[in-house]
Amino acid sequence: MNSTLVVFYSYSGTCRRAAQLLASHCGWPLAEIRDARPRAGFMGDLRCVLDSMLRRRPAIRYEGAAPADFDAVVIVSPIWAYQMAGPMRTFLAENAGRLRRLAQVTVMNAAGASNAVGEATRLLQRAPVLTAEFLTREIQDGSGTTRLLAFGEALASASGTQAPPHRALTEADISQPITH
Repeated sequence: MNSTLVVFYSYSGTCRRAAQLLASHCGWPLAEIRDARPRAGFMGDLRCVLDSMLRRRPAIRYEGAAPADFDAVVIVSPIWAYQMAGPMRTFLAENAGRLRRLAQVTVMNAAGASNAVGEATRLLQRAPVLTAEFLTREIQDGSGTTRLLAFGEALASASGTQAPPHRALTEADISQPITH
């Protein structure tokens, strides 16, 4: 059985960047949640807000390894309207019984991480083993990189696996542009 899987949902590309950096640093596989119905323009933005406010579970496509095959799953997800992004809510609801241990990274403009942790706790009927919150700008400008990588190392240590070997971060790791 593998140790840890990183599962992310990203609307703007910021959570994708955080998940890729964490997975790359720790040597963990990466899986992606995508919207079954594209979110584009004003109507897509409106659906983001409504999905969060109404706690809807929109249809998703999951691309990656089976979460049940891992001892731990790290979810990386944005906050929308102070709530967990709808597609991540769907993923957790659909996989609650298959997730042995969950760690949670939230990315937000201002606030809402505690709401997302509370929702994950309700959906799984147990709290995540480790959580971390980042402002969008911390991921975009690289100022949160050290803390993100420390999160991965702490999870690896808590999982009883060997912490990843330290490698020097390159400028590309920290400041590559966000792609959508």
